[in-house]
Amino acid sequence: MILSRYERMIAKRYLLPGKGEAFIALVASISLVAVALGVAALIIVMSVMNGFRAELFDKIVGLNGHAVIQGYDNKLPDWRRVAAEAKALPGVTSATPLIEQPLMASFAGRVEGVLVRGLTTEDIRTNPVLRGKVIAGSLDAVTQGEGRVAIGARLAEQLGAQVGSQISLISPDGQSTPFGTVPRIVSYQVAAIFEVGVYDYDKAFVVMPMAEAQTLLMLGDAVGMVEVQTTDPDRVGEILAPLKPKIAMVGQVSDWRDMNASLFEALAVERVAMFVVLSLIILVAVFNILSSLIMLVRAKTRDIAILRTMGASRGALMRVFMVVGTTIGTLGTVAGIALGAVFLFYRQAVVNFVQLVTGQNLWDPSIRFLTELPSKTDPVEVTVIVIMSLGFSFLATLYPAWKAASTDPVQVLRYE
Repeated sequence: MILSRYERMIAKRYLLPGKGEAFIALVASISLVAVALGVAALIIVMSVMNGFRAELFDKIVGLNGHAVIQGYDNKLPDWRRVAAEAKALPGVTSATPLIEQPLMASFAGRVEGVLVRGLTTEDIRTNPVLRGKVIAGSLDAVTQGEGRVAIGARLAEQLGAQVGSQISLISPDGQSTPFGTVPRIVSYQVAAIFEVGVYDYDKAFVVMPMAEAQTLLMLGDAVGMVEVQTTDPDRVGEILAPLKPKIAMVGQVSDWRDMNASLFEALAVERVAMFVVLSLIILVAVFNILSSLIMLVRAKTRDIAILRTMGASRGALMRVFMVVGTTIGTLGTVAGIALGAVFLFYRQAVVNFVQLVTGQNLWDPSIRFLTELPSKTDPVEVTVIVIMSLGFSFLATLYPAWKAASTDPVQVLRYE
């Protein structure tokens, strides 16, 4: 919107009301703050929701793959053929064997339910989710034939175990005797403790080499499933579709959406709902801009009449008041972006501070899956929020600007 020199001067003076107009200035300031809070709230909430999805996706997929080919009865004897056929499909980057079995673990009189995962030695050492999350010990010590395992941090806390401790894994599938089946109990040394950041994993996972998991569970050469990675996780169903009829007799294919459908669908619904609800904050702030402009027009009626008699056009007056309102909205939007960025940068510190002051655990990882408040800002979403804020602010200026331009100088000045 191009303004002439005198229009810019008038707009500047109206943005900084003079004496006797403090109330109008207060309402305009409140409008600016309201827009800033609305924009900041939208950016913060959407970034946190995106962070939740990204963190959960990265860690769930990092440990479980984009899809798994699971054998019936949790056994896949012909896994080498299945893995070879999976690797031959276009779009598949890897297919590795995996064993996963719920068991019991005990240490120093404490017993906890665990999820034993048998991985190849290479996968244990190169898995990005595990490799960068070791807080004690080393994954390099988890080697075949040494009787060593890696466990999650929350599981270590619950058992009271640390690196070097000997924990016992209890499998109900043991040897048959005349008195019934005797559970199989095998001791392993804790060689590493990891914290991937997903509570359900950190409280249950026991990672060991593939061969030792096969021996513990008496699987022979069989595995439980084959983990598949693809080039595009969003197309995993399409990529693996040709494989399903080939392995229908020995197992079934489940992708990350099937295994975590309820969780990701809930996040998607909540994300949309939060966006709609928080958008109302900006809408309320825009009504404040509307009311402050109406008050300004009422206060400046005499000035408007004089300007009209001096030759100011209706269009010029409309532009002046549109610029005043849009400027308030723009300043509020910029302030909201800055406030949102600062909050997201210090988000965990803010949560810790509030927890310290209130004495309440606001971020219980057993409820919220992740151990820290995540964040991932989407530039496209920020752009949409900015456009929406500026658009609402612009629309709020139309009626007051039209009202100012419609002022009849003869009627106003008749009694002056």
